[in-house]
Amino acid sequence: MRLIPSIDLRGGRCVRLLRGDFAAETRYDLAPEVLLERYHALGATWLHVVDLDGARDGALANRAAIVTLAARGLLRVQVGGGVRSRAVVEDLLGNGVARVIVGSAAIDAADEVGHWLDDFGGERVGLAFDVRLDQHHTPCVTTRGWTRDTNVTLWDAVDRFAAHGLSHVLCTDVARDGALEGPNGALYAECHRRYPQIAWQASGGVRDAGDLDALRAIGVAAAISGKALLEHRIADDDLRRHLAG
Repeated sequence: MRLIPSIDLRGGRCVRLLRGDFAAETRYDLAPEVLLERYHALGATWLHVVDLDGARDGALANRAAIVTLAARGLLRVQVGGGVRSRAVVEDLLGNGVARVIVGSAAIDAADEVGHWLDDFGGERVGLAFDVRLDQHHTPCVTTRGWTRDTNVTLWDAVDRFAAHGLSHVLCTDVARDGALEGPNGALYAECHRRYPQIAWQASGGVRDAGDLDALRAIGVAAAISGKALLEHRIADDDLRRHLAG
């Protein structure tokens, strides 16, 4: 399992939301480029960047900052948030982004996104499904930057792309995101059990090295963490061990 540091951008600044709530924002006085360099120095090979403005509003809003990070060439950058058209996918991939992560469009325009996977390949286009558990503990997908709930289960959402070479899925338990309460291990274990061929990226709740060890034991391919790294809750030696994969 590889730890992938996450940078969430809103208005060009590094922030974190609590459980996807735009009104519960924490700002960090750290330039994205400084974080990129820090993570590279610790041994990271990938960086996950989320355009929060784009996730909510449907149009990439932090493109300049994202392209600047990718152009440094220090880390392979995967980008999500506001990717709602083929033109955006082509633009990002053509400007140094290694992988584009598609979220809301995978629900709202599944057929079109299937074509993107066919044309660009499963290594360059991945999907992101943000979920809330219903009263039966079934993960249901939420879209538009966590502002719109759907009745689409995570399993139905993944099944739609079975014939399109889907390789990478980032799954966020919104209730855990930014809360530092630990990841939803049961959810990710079920993801891995149902779809062992998919490289699952677990996002939401990581608070310490023990959580990373637990996710590794489950079998997920990657763990996404932002707040725990920003607040130095994981020792550098543990970071180096998990960043190396």
